[in-house]
Amino acid sequence: MYWMRGVRGRLREWRAARERWRADVRSFRAARKEARRTGAELPEQPGPPPTAFSLVPWLLMGLGAFSNLFQGKTPNPWIGGLGLLAFNSLYIYVAARAFVKEKRQALSTRVALVLLAALTCGLAGGYGGNWLLFFPLLGLATGAALRGEHLRWAGAAVAVLGGAVAAGHEGWNGLNIAYATWISTMVTAAILSLSEAVRELRAAREQLAHQAVEKERLRFSRDLHDLLGHTMSVIVVKSEAARRLAPRDMDAALAQITDIESVGRQALTEIREAVTGYRQGSLGTELDRARSVLDAAGVEPVAVRSGAPLAPATEALLGWVVREAVTNVVRHSDATRCEITVDGGTERVSLTVADNGTAAAGAGPRAEGVGGTGLKGLTERLAAAGGSLRAGPSPRGGFTVVADLPTEGQEPLVPTAPREPRGC
Repeated sequence: MYWMRGVRGRLREWRAARERWRADVRSFRAARKEARRTGAELPEQPGPPPTAFSLVPWLLMGLGAFSNLFQGKTPNPWIGGLGLLAFNSLYIYVAARAFVKEKRQALSTRVALVLLAALTCGLAGGYGGNWLLFFPLLGLATGAALRGEHLRWAGAAVAVLGGAVAAGHEGWNGLNIAYATWISTMVTAAILSLSEAVRELRAAREQLAHQAVEKERLRFSRDLHDLLGHTMSVIVVKSEAARRLAPRDMDAALAQITDIESVGRQALTEIREAVTGYRQGSLGTELDRARSVLDAAGVEPVAVRSGAPLAPATEALLGWVVREAVTNVVRHSDATRCEITVDGGTERVSLTVADNGTAAAGAGPRAEGVGGTGLKGLTERLAAAGGSLRAGPSPRGGFTVVADLPTEGQEPLVPTAPREPRGC
């Protein structure tokens, strides 16, 4: 009874696939109707269902032979009946396996196809008449199972075989059977191959669309982390400075509060720009902000810039490095001095952010800053632009971040996505 359970399971799979295909057809008709009404582009045809249900109805061509059995026009009806049952079974077996590439190319499928050809020759050669129509059915099975380089020769062989057997019964009229067999082989192979290619292209397009959505989601997540991580650090540092200054110098405290308001407003603007993906940073702006936040945090800022003006894309990338590195200095370094050096050459530009902090790179919160998502994301950005990023303890003490980028040949900055979501 095991084989009966297998048959029932296969029938359930076919029904489910056919129901999905019918749902696709209904969606296609509705979309086509809407497209014609609005003048939009017409949707793609769903094509035939990828199951044996598209080939099984052709077995109705054997009704003539089945009728001959019941009308007593077939000698040895028991042999004919068993042959008809065996033919239908082999045909359905080959058709069911023809829609899965691995099964279609398996040896068992080829053996079943050879047995089907031998059985067709025996039945059609022995009885003639309506039994000759089994050759076009053999062509259908051949076209479904052989869709590669061997199809041309196999189709010709099946057509010649069908014409030779039919000629023994009907003379020159046997050419009709040969032609029908060859046409059924080639047309079936062409339609099923085209349908399979369309399904594969549709699946690839859906996968690409999914990847694009995922990439955009990760891009926004990374940019939001970089923007808010830096902005919150600036707000916290300036708030602490305002709290310390308030008892003894209210004017200085109010200046810090004004800076907090300005930073908040600028953050809102940057977040809106990040959502649309058009944010283009400026290295000069980021250096000015770095001086302000370092000074508010009690860290002496030293910024030195040399070399020719840089391309906007290069400035934007280096601006991200300054933003992230200075944020880590303020949050994790316990430094009293931070040096930012921009050295632009004819082919490459180098940015160095070095502090004299005492926190070790492998311990405590400083390690989190080094190995966290910020510098990892910057490494990916610079690598995509042909550059590199190095970060680690300095031989003189403290921590150093070095970014290296080419000065030419970069595309305009379009934020790219990391391999995994980022958090603040």
